[in-house]
Amino acid sequence: MKMLHALFAGLVLLLVGGMAYAEPVDINKADAETLTTQLIGIGPSKAAAIVAYRDANGPFRSVDDLVFVKGIGQATVEKNRDHLIAVDPKEIQEAGVSD
Repeated sequence: MKMLHALFAGLVLLLVGGMAYAEPVDINKADAETLTTQLIGIGPSKAAAIVAYRDANGPFRSVDDLVFVKGIGQATVEKNRDHLIAVDPKEIQEAGVSD
């Protein structure tokens, strides 16, 4: 039983450690699948709502703008803040940087 607990603890550390080194998710570029798999508390319906909001209203100015999406509250933004960025596509285009 102790071996099972140690194995589980090691797996948790590996998963959490892997997330710490993941690249941030650009909410102005990510598709619904990326949002679902990379963010805490974001399932398929919330991810689809984020993409739909972005399509209807243009790019997010900041990560904090996610609270304007129905079903996304401040707590969800805070849980994911360290894993999110909001890059303005116009700034990238003006700088001459391409994907």
